[in-house]
Amino acid sequence: MPQVITVNGFRLYFYSNEHDPAHIHIKKGDGYAKINLETFEIIDSISMKQKELKEVVVIVKENQKLCLEAWNERKK
Repeated sequence: MPQVITVNGFRLYFYSNEHDPAHIHIKKGDGYAKINLETFEIIDSISMKQKELKEVVVIVKENQKLCLEAWNERKK
C-alpha cells in the first residue's frame, strides 16, 4: 500500500493493484475517504466528519500533481 503523503494527520495512499479512475484513499483515525483525483468527487467516506471531508478535498487538490504522479508511476 504505497503512501503518497501525510498532511495534518491525513494519510493519502493507494493500493498497488488499483483500478481506474485515478483515485486516492485517505485515512485519519477511524475516518476514511476515497476521492477521485480528476474531479475531486468524494467516492466513499466512513466516519469522517463533513469538516474533515472539506479539508481533505482541499489537501487532495493542493497535492493533485504529486498524487497523479505516484498513481502513474505505480502503473509502470
